[in-house]
Amino acid sequence: MSAKDITVVHLMRHGEVHNPEGVLYGRLPGYRLSELGREMAERVAEDLAGRDITHVVASPLERAQETAAPIAKSHGLDLASDGRLIEAENIFEGKTFGVGDGSLRNPSYWKYLTNPFKPSWGEPYLEQAVRMMGALAAARDAARGHEAVCVSHQLPIWIVRSFVERRRLWHDPRNRQCSLASLTSFTYEGDRIVSVGYREPARDLLPAHLVGKGGKSKPVGKSFGA
Repeated sequence: MSAKDITVVHLMRHGEVHNPEGVLYGRLPGYRLSELGREMAERVAEDLAGRDITHVVASPLERAQETAAPIAKSHGLDLASDGRLIEAENIFEGKTFGVGDGSLRNPSYWKYLTNPFKPSWGEPYLEQAVRMMGALAAARDAARGHEAVCVSHQLPIWIVRSFVERRRLWHDPRNRQCSLASLTSFTYEGDRIVSVGYREPARDLLPAHLVGKGGKSKPVGKSFGA
């Protein structure tokens, strides 16, 4: 296998978002990075500065575009947009989500909580996996023999990783390995994914209450046989 047949696509989760109301913002417009989120984006751009990145693309949502911008700038690239990288749909957009805050106390929402395996409250997991696989393939083709960065959102990133690693798609959200500004990296030989890795270049910037949540602390990787 020659070097030109090896392509790496990094799926990056966006940085911290300014969200003082603590709502589930989903696909709602207007949610941008916080000051800390911008620092996270710059940190990852610095971390990737020496990598052979030839393509940078992001979800159309503001927080993803802002996270990707420093990476594109540091490599002298235009920032592309791909709607397949967008956050998952969720019926609870714009609401706080919890037992005591009003959303789960309201019986009108209970019908959306009947099937956690689909899930019944939002975009089906399999549909997320399919669109994310399409976005990964497009980024791979755009960066053949080099590396690409795709900025997306926690749930779609975790779902496509689970799909590639042949795990069940329904899961406990507390066990996702996808912290803010993390990199989930897919290595291709030709058109085939041969390994998946994960690391957190901005881990020291995570707020204390998030350390240990949404991601293990050490880098991991998984390789696939022929």
